[in-house]
Amino acid sequence: MRKNIKILKKPKLKNPFFIAAWPGMGEVALKAAMFLKNKLKAEEFALFESGNFFQPQGVDICDQIITTAKLPQGKFYFYKNKLLKNDLIIFISESQPLLEKSYDYAKQIVSFIKELKVGMIFTFAALPSPIEHTKNPGVWAVATHKDLLEKLKKLPLQFMPTGQISGLNGLILGVAKESGIPGICLLGEIPFYTIQIENPLSSLAVLDILEKIINVKIEHRELKEHADLINQEIEKFINFLKDPESHHKPIGIEEIEKIKESLRAYTKIPESVRKKVEELFQEARQDISQAGELKKELDHWSIYKEYEDRFLDLFRRPGKRNN
Repeated sequence: MRKNIKILKKPKLKNPFFIAAWPGMGEVALKAAMFLKNKLKAEEFALFESGNFFQPQGVDICDQIITTAKLPQGKFYFYKNKLLKNDLIIFISESQPLLEKSYDYAKQIVSFIKELKVGMIFTFAALPSPIEHTKNPGVWAVATHKDLLEKLKKLPLQFMPTGQISGLNGLILGVAKESGIPGICLLGEIPFYTIQIENPLSSLAVLDILEKIINVKIEHRELKEHADLINQEIEKFINFLKDPESHHKPIGIEEIEKIKESLRAYTKIPESVRKKVEELFQEARQDISQAGELKKELDHWSIYKEYEDRFLDLFRRPGKRNN
């Protein structure tokens, strides 16, 4: 059933919880899962190969030459929690599969985590709401079973009485429930007018609730810094784009595109990220095998072009290398 999942190593896990994420509105889920994975230093142990779940949507350009784009993959990571009773498995996919393939994709994941004796599954999603980008977003929850909802009522959450969760965020929970695995989806609020802009503040709100549920505590400073900077830029460009006569008009698609372009051009990177990048450069100069981790960090913050010459110099200049 899990023919597309390649196991790289077999960790011994203790009553693991499972967290799954992929790109979506506001990048709420992806940002939260990536931050959690990086902070916990979770280790990769399995790969979900693309198979026939994806089709090329374009091509890549490298040094002015077109190359065939790589199909998206998903990776499984594990974190062994020595102090508590539940280890973690984190699955992060580069994309959601074709709509008609989503159910089979979810079934393969659930089949795999069932073999690993996962006791609970968590997904994240964005919930567009009539809130301001400067306000702390709320978190909503849905669950597969009533007893889970009762436990969640102790937390600062709101609950969805009716509705639908589109995409894999909801679908995989339905498949998990069919297989006897309970699950929870945490939905972070995002302003209606920022659905196409990443929202680390919402990711932070979702993570805060998740940590209370699974009894894991991580330090959020980098994510909070990034959220503050994003909000500053949004505020700056909203004020720029709005004149006094249109102050109360809703923000349209064209304005959102302008905001997105401006954010990409001018948003600052937290100082703590710059520091981490420099540390990774030092490690890569001593051990070239660490260059992959450096590249991931540069890509994650979309700053590879800024560091491209220095990164390529790691391979050009002789130095100490470990194989």
